[in-house]
Amino acid sequence: MDSLLQGFWWVALISSLVFVIQMVLTFAGSDHSDGLHTDFDSNVNHLDTPFQLFTLRNLINFMLGFGWTGIAFYNTIPSKTMLVFLAVIVGFAFVALFFIIIRQILKLTEDNTFNIQLLLNHTGTVYLMIPAKMEGAGKVQISLRGSTHELDAMTEGAAIPSGAVVVVHRIERNILIVRLLS
Repeated sequence: MDSLLQGFWWVALISSLVFVIQMVLTFAGSDHSDGLHTDFDSNVNHLDTPFQLFTLRNLINFMLGFGWTGIAFYNTIPSKTMLVFLAVIVGFAFVALFFIIIRQILKLTEDNTFNIQLLLNHTGTVYLMIPAKMEGAGKVQISLRGSTHELDAMTEGAAIPSGAVVVVHRIERNILIVRLLS
């Protein structure tokens, strides 16, 4: 076997073995991403990417594309320089494909953190009577993103009885300032 083909086989088999191990650990719930800590800091945060460019996983993805392309096209492409060039291009394409897949997966994430500021101008129902003129706090049940919250509320006007529908006028110190919905 030619040394170039032998090299392609070694790269393909070793990278495939490491890829399978990474995949099994990922699906088994391993909480370690690469397991390697290097001195090189590939700070690409300015690119607005949720992942690092130079990682073991990306190296393995590159080597998978490189090795298997070299093997697949070894007898088809007579020029060894062109074969290595094609293998490098496909290796980079594997890394780019990984970036695209991860970006699409990250679009599925959802932030359900409760932010009281989002309740401004929302309507709710008085749960416990709200005393008049900021003399005390009552309770309001209000829904945000399909979740019902029970929050302290005050009013600047007349007292508001239980069961009344109110609108959030403003928010001060995590207390809703509400008005009766007219």
